[in-house]
Amino acid sequence: MEKEKINRINELKKKKKSQGLTEAEQAEQNSLRQEYISEFKASLTGQLDNMVIEKPDGTKINVKDLKKKNN
Repeated sequence: MEKEKINRINELKKKKKSQGLTEAEQAEQNSLRQEYISEFKASLTGQLDNMVIEKPDGTKINVKDLKKKNN
């Protein structure tokens, strides 16, 4: 997510605490938060998909394979 959008999220949070938000600002804040959450989840999923677990016996298992196995 772009730095400007993160800054805008923070600006809206501060304004909400100090004086409140208009309906348009609340909608913008919710939209930006949902976008941030979606990008965060995608990033985390990507990291986990590339992670490898090594068992004590030395075998290695990709987290991506565990996820497929459990579904």
